[in-house]
Amino acid sequence: MKSLMEFLSQEGVSSMLLDRVAEYRKTYDAMEIPEDTSRRIPQSEVRYYGTGVWEKAIAALLSGENLLLAGPKATGKNVLAENLAELFGRPLWDVSFHVNVDASYLIGTDTYNGSRVTFRPGPIYNCAVYGGFGVLDEINMARNEALAVLHATLDFRHVIDVAGYDRISVSPAARFIGTMNYGYAGTRDLNEALCSRFAILDMPLIGEGDLQRLLKDVFPAIKPKICQQFVYLFYEIERKAQAAEISERALDLRGLIDAIRLVEKGIRSGDALEMCIVNKTFDAYERRLVTDVINSRIPTDLKREDVFEEMAGQGE
Repeated sequence: MKSLMEFLSQEGVSSMLLDRVAEYRKTYDAMEIPEDTSRRIPQSEVRYYGTGVWEKAIAALLSGENLLLAGPKATGKNVLAENLAELFGRPLWDVSFHVNVDASYLIGTDTYNGSRVTFRPGPIYNCAVYGGFGVLDEINMARNEALAVLHATLDFRHVIDVAGYDRISVSPAARFIGTMNYGYAGTRDLNEALCSRFAILDMPLIGEGDLQRLLKDVFPAIKPKICQQFVYLFYEIERKAQAAEISERALDLRGLIDAIRLVEKGIRSGDALEMCIVNKTFDAYERRLVTDVINSRIPTDLKREDVFEEMAGQGE
């Protein structure tokens, strides 16, 4: 796979922005980080497609901003966040917010190591010390108490007060990327104080041409006509969800890719799509509707050889 920098250059991302990323890396690649931390620098298998979004995200991070990726599911928020950490060459820490995430989880807590009490750092602390990228996933599901400890980290102060220990400065290489979906159970609007600490990027649904190239990128041997049918299927499900004929549970880009991957491993298309898309809806009537949409595009009995070209050296 080509490097992410090469990929972005071919996608037409501004050469000026890419040059500034190279300067950023030259400045911060010399930072000493432990070997186990350096292994956190991602090597992404999936690329985000969307030149305009890339340019906005890169410009915001180069300007020292934290970034909030907001939008519905299947818009590639987590893929973009991981790609950005890879592009900037920084170790990545993921924080998946839920009601039990508190300040001690984010910053760190005391722990007994068998002989004495020591401080065990949390992901936000590690990002600050090692200049990492912290992905704050589903940030609008977090408790207020957990978010409050981030205020001084995310604003102009760039510090973390560790109760009972020390006050540390956040590395100038560190960035924080929040993600949020609209309308999920357990989510809520972010308060104004937190929103003001992010540059907010509204994530669009992937374009048809970009989706086709994404599938070809992940599955180089997929047959063009079959690839096009999977693209049509994704957008047909999206139209049904927009029209409220079905819920958004079936609108799952990860599920579509997983289904194609199962076909690649020898599962018939109907079973693969049922496992990765249809069964993600829990209402029997809705499952029938989704099944009808799938069957109108993809025959249920496609085998691996029907979907993929045989490539030289490709194993069975």
